[in-house]
Amino acid sequence: MTTTSPAATKTGGGLRTGVQRVGTFLSGMIMPNIAAFIAWGFITMLFIPDGFFGARSPFGWHWAGVAEIVGGGGDSAIIGWQGAMTSVAEGDGGNILAYVGLVGPMVTYLLPLLIANTAGRMVYGERGGVVATIATMGVIVGTNIPMFLGAMIMGPLAAWITKQMDRLWDGKIRPGFEMLVNNFSAGILGMILAIFGFFAFGPVMLGISAVLGAAVDWLVTLSLLPLVSIIVEPAKVLFLNNAINHGVFTPLGIEQAAETGKSILFLIEANPGPGLGLLLAFSFFGVGVAKASAPGAAIIQFFGGIHEIYFPYALSKPTTILALIAGGAAGVTTNMILGGGLAFPAAPGSIIAVTAAALGAGVGNLLVVYLSVIIAAVVTFLITGVILRASRKRDLAAEGDSFGAAIAQTEANKGKSSAAMDALRASSAAGAAGAATGVATDRRIENVVFACDAGMGSSAMGASVLRNKFKKAGVEGVTVTNQSIANLDGTADLVITQQQLTDRAKAQSPNSVHVSVDNFMNAPQYEEVVEMVREQRKES
Repeated sequence: MTTTSPAATKTGGGLRTGVQRVGTFLSGMIMPNIAAFIAWGFITMLFIPDGFFGARSPFGWHWAGVAEIVGGGGDSAIIGWQGAMTSVAEGDGGNILAYVGLVGPMVTYLLPLLIANTAGRMVYGERGGVVATIATMGVIVGTNIPMFLGAMIMGPLAAWITKQMDRLWDGKIRPGFEMLVNNFSAGILGMILAIFGFFAFGPVMLGISAVLGAAVDWLVTLSLLPLVSIIVEPAKVLFLNNAINHGVFTPLGIEQAAETGKSILFLIEANPGPGLGLLLAFSFFGVGVAKASAPGAAIIQFFGGIHEIYFPYALSKPTTILALIAGGAAGVTTNMILGGGLAFPAAPGSIIAVTAAALGAGVGNLLVVYLSVIIAAVVTFLITGVILRASRKRDLAAEGDSFGAAIAQTEANKGKSSAAMDALRASSAAGAAGAATGVATDRRIENVVFACDAGMGSSAMGASVLRNKFKKAGVEGVTVTNQSIANLDGTADLVITQQQLTDRAKAQSPNSVHVSVDNFMNAPQYEEVVEMVREQRKES
């Protein structure tokens, strides 16, 4: 279906859409800053006491005599460096680099402030980001621990308060005083919120963090943590994986990793084992298109970390979600018993990212994590194999309809697509159906935005495809970008979304022209858009 009217329609989707919106907002605070988390993880991996260059490592750097070179600017600098070297010599410091301005300050200040700034910008642009950062600093100093949950709450709250404050005198400021009022109001509000965060909000968040940490410890102590897979695995198939991983497990895991050097929470959702086991089972016991495409999908999922690629297979046979739950629980159990975990978040959840994050906590830990991935894959494979074999005759009869519908449902849920899904659609009679829809508008198209849930991955691929089509057609003067639906600001002339997400995009950018597609990689509507823009250029 293609929608060309700029008028907004009533948003639908019910509970699932609402939960997806919350999840998108939570993950939207974390995902743009994943590179900073990875950087911190690598620095920690290298310079903590047990790291590659830590004090307990044979490759440890103790930087003898460096004070004379670096600290020569004054007695205080020399004393600081000598103090750091003393800590290293006593075996509790790992490396001067870990003491002088990197590992500790990054996890305590930099990462939470990045989250707060991102959240503030999502709510109220640059101004909201600045006030959110100031306010969150009060929360951090008031707790003196990595306050990720506090940043995820105070950041958007401070930006929202700033937005409401500005509405009080919107249009009432005398000309020439706008900058003065804006700067002083934001500064004063930031000060008040920082003080509030220090004395009130910080201690509350400290208590909440303690309760959540105790809950995780309680689950581990009673060996109940694997039961979390009962919630996690079905939620992943419903495209709540980003909300769960980046909105819940990442903040808690970072605090745990800062204390112990690793966290099992990073692997509950990101473990690629269950998805690999499911796809391998379809490779051996599936039918038709599902069987033929599963091996390629397994490569993309396991090495590329695109877990969404296996969702159509689970949706085509919903009982296989039980296999995913069992495989996920088996992986969690392995890590819980043997002490496996990751030093920093694995994003995306590929075996390559998992390897890097697991290696940060030692080679022994890496072997445990590999074992958890293998066990999760084997358990999922065996149970999925039994399910597929038991229903093989029915699947052979209904393969065309069920798998084609599952592909459409997967793409409809979140707008995720891939080359493997395109191949499935091309091979499926149900997916091949689709007529031209007559994209047309009188509005001059100069700014095209591809929008999906996270604003990465699938929308980036779609934008690249359309840019290439414009280039081949010789059409110039059109900007094609990608972003999340939550970040649409109404400036786009044309917004392209997956069909299930169009209503949300319309609500976010009601004056734009909206085009719906079934998948981002190979939509017939692209040719219509290119032709429409080309005709506009000829007429002008």
